[in-house]
Parts: sequence; C-alpha cells; structure tokens
Amino acid sequence: MNIFQKTLVIALGVASVAIMSNVVANEKKSPEEAAIEYRKDAFHMIAYHFGPLAGMVKGEKEYNAADFAKNAEAVATLSKFPMNGFIEGSDKGDTEAKEEIWKNMDDFKKKMETFQIEAAALADSAKTATSIDTLKPQFGKVGESCKACHKEYKKD
Repeated sequence: MNIFQKTLVIALGVASVAIMSNVVANEKKSPEEAAIEYRKDAFHMIAYHFGPLAGMVKGEKEYNAADFAKNAEAVATLSKFPMNGFIEGSDKGDTEAKEEIWKNMDDFKKKMETFQIEAAALADSAKTATSIDTLKPQFGKVGESCKACHKEYKKD
C-alpha cells in the first residue's frame, strides 16, 4: 500500500467515525435534519482539505508535494459525500441550500458531478506534479466547479 492509499484509508476512517458519531447524535433528529447536518459536515471536511491547496496555489503557504497530493486526494474522495445529504424534505430548516436546488435538481447533480470529476483530476495530477505551477490550471477548474454551485445554489 503506497502513501496515497494509506492516506486515503486514514481519511476515510476519520470521515466514517465523524459521520457515524453524527448518526448516533442524529437519532433524535428527523431524517431531514440529519441530512442537512450530514451535508454541512461533508462540505466542511472538503473545505478543511481545500484550504491548504488554495494557500499553496496562492503562494501563501510553501508548496509541499506530499501535502498537496494528500489534501487533493481527500477532496476528491470527500466530493462524493455531499449528495447523500440532499434528500427530499431537507430543503427546510437550518440550511444554506437555496430552494433552487430542488427546483433544478438535475442541474445541481450535474454541477456536483463536474466538481467530482475536476477534483479527481486534480488528485491524479498531484500524484506526479513537480511544481505548483503545473497544478494551478486544474486547481482553477476545481475552484470554478465549486463557484458554479455556490453562485446558484448556496445562500450567502
């Protein structure tokens, strides 16, 4: 098992523990409330791993190939989780999701799939990158895919 696989296993383990502890805590919540919390947690975990990538791309943080690859792999993996939290009825409550998501679910799903594809491509590129400059274009695509959803579907 290489370093990326080990990191992925650890990241998935941590995510699973966080999600499972949330599930236990959510037993007292409605399925819709639990779904909202689940997707918020998933997006927070993505942001946690995306932040260091942005810092390196912007030159605010020194480029470290191993750290970049680890965080890019985590973002790619975690990008698959949020859709599970967009269940019917979870459009109401303590959510940052606009009602347009449910009116345009096919478009929303397409944008989420684009995010997943771009995040996976960044993770793949990061495995062999020799400089931050080679990663900037793909990082930009990931960022644009995030902004596409935020612009239309996230409350400010």
